[in-house]
Amino acid sequence: MSLRTLALLSCCLVLAACNKLNQENYSKLKSGMTKAEVEQLLGSPTECSGAVGFTSCTWGDEKTFVSVQYAGEKVLMFSGKGLK
Repeated sequence: MSLRTLALLSCCLVLAACNKLNQENYSKLKSGMTKAEVEQLLGSPTECSGAVGFTSCTWGDEKTFVSVQYAGEKVLMFSGKGLK
């Protein structure tokens, strides 16, 4: 195997491992988790909004996403779409 092929293969593996938005991590989400625990699992959210003690954060885009709703600092409910 050439050095170039090996370097390309290594880069692909690193990039695939960096994507935290997947079915495996989604299945680890639980009601009652803290925001810090969710962000450790999924990384920083793409967008957050909220009012009066409730917050909704989204990771991803229109095709592949995870949405988490918080009451205070704890997960109330969550949903996902297009995860692999």
